[in-house]
Amino acid sequence: MSTEIERPPELHTIDELAALTKVPSRTIRFYQAKGVLPRPELRGRVAYYGPAHVQRLELIASLQDRGLRIDAIRDLLARIDKGELDVGEWLGLDAQLQGSWANDQPRTVTEAELIELAGGQSRPGLVSALVRARLAQRHGDVYLVRSPALLQVAARLQAAGVDLEMSRESAEILRKHLTRAAAELVDHFFAHARDGFGREATSEDLGAALEALRPLGLSAAQIIFGQEMERVLRKKAESGETVKLHTRRKKKAKE
Repeated sequence: MSTEIERPPELHTIDELAALTKVPSRTIRFYQAKGVLPRPELRGRVAYYGPAHVQRLELIASLQDRGLRIDAIRDLLARIDKGELDVGEWLGLDAQLQGSWANDQPRTVTEAELIELAGGQSRPGLVSALVRARLAQRHGDVYLVRSPALLQVAARLQAAGVDLEMSRESAEILRKHLTRAAAELVDHFFAHARDGFGREATSEDLGAALEALRPLGLSAAQIIFGQEMERVLRKKAESGETVKLHTRRKKKAKE
């Protein structure tokens, strides 16, 4: 007489679960040790995994694809299991958080497309200059442009007499300071979001606030930066530094 305990077809051993989900057995055990995957059902001496484990592994993979680390996944799943958070609402809100603000995605282009991005006017040394300024990276016969929009800005500045290297350095100055500003602004937003902006807020309310923040935040940044540029340039003019620049230019022209 066979002593094997019968089991429903939806239950799987760890090796069967690994084959079904394409998640290695050692990774499944790691997830269990980290508390993100429920313990299996024991039948005799054999551990079995069911549909809930399959779904949980799919959710873990989805969360990892979104950049979450295992500890963050554990905390998130704990809240989901307690009923404190709806996974569908959270995924929707997370998608909004990770949505593009700059509308500027990296592109791989040919040399002809790179020249077109840079204004369409080819000249000797242009491509090499773009590579030296790190506005483009060569990979075989194609070029990786991490920010097509910034490359186009640099090209327009070059047409006005500002060299590509200076444009790159200027972008780094902006990025250094705006990185801190963005971090402080997001921390400020999240701190108040936890309190519901002074009222009880649902995921839909937070989503609406994020949608409003994107265009208005960009507009506010443009306005404030413009105001500060006016203030600083006015101060330079009042100090007489623009006169010095003009004098140097005339002297160089005489030489």
